[in-house]
Amino acid sequence: MEVVILPERAQIAALAADCVETLLKSKPQAVLGLATGSSPLALYDELAARHAAGRISFRRARAFMLDEYVGLPADHPERYRNVIEREFASRIDMAPDAVRGPDGLAADLPAACRAYDQEIRDAGGIDLQILGIGSDGHIAFNEPGSSLASRTRIKTLTPQTIADNARFFGGDRELVPRHVLTQGLGTIMDARHLVLLAFGRAKAEAVHQMVEGGVSAMWPATLLQLHAHATALLDEGAAARLQLAPYYRHAYAGKPPWQGL
Repeated sequence: MEVVILPERAQIAALAADCVETLLKSKPQAVLGLATGSSPLALYDELAARHAAGRISFRRARAFMLDEYVGLPADHPERYRNVIEREFASRIDMAPDAVRGPDGLAADLPAACRAYDQEIRDAGGIDLQILGIGSDGHIAFNEPGSSLASRTRIKTLTPQTIADNARFFGGDRELVPRHVLTQGLGTIMDARHLVLLAFGRAKAEAVHQMVEGGVSAMWPATLLQLHAHATALLDEGAAARLQLAPYYRHAYAGKPPWQGL
């Protein structure tokens, strides 16, 4: 896993956007993996700005969402398909049907999950997956204790995740759905490049475990250590617990310009 520590959120967003821009210029029909939550918002702003400036086009690209709440009405503003539309898809030139997500309103949820994994495979797999990390080390909604080989499935949210997500529901934990459909850890690991963004001191312990801890279902993000091409983009707060932070800074400062992320 490559670890990059930068002082400003805007710098991190620009670096992540460089990855997307480089990919789309070499492969315009690339398949992206989209995350929700607060971590990728600066990246989506940067990508929208580059599109508006004529630097990047998503016209031939496709995208798959990481997860979706179970049972939220189709018009609910916090339904993740609506969040992605509002924060990203409506601001670029991606085709309306090019963004796909798990069906949290399906009558048969297990069948919907199997179909979603198959749809990703049929698209050729995800080229670049954007990720955030929860304060308890979850990625997507793979909570602590999740199988490291899991595929897209239904999960029950932990009280910590419910509390963390209450800010999107007016601070009321009772309004946060208890169940979600989420890409599994095995599904996520199939992506060819994982780009994880983390900001703030509240993520520092999870980031420390992810990068420097042992691989364990107790900290699901630690599985990224086993990925052939994983990049962690961190601000100073998120990197505050990293024991090898001086080395990560040294390695990035001396990186050949041609190498990219």
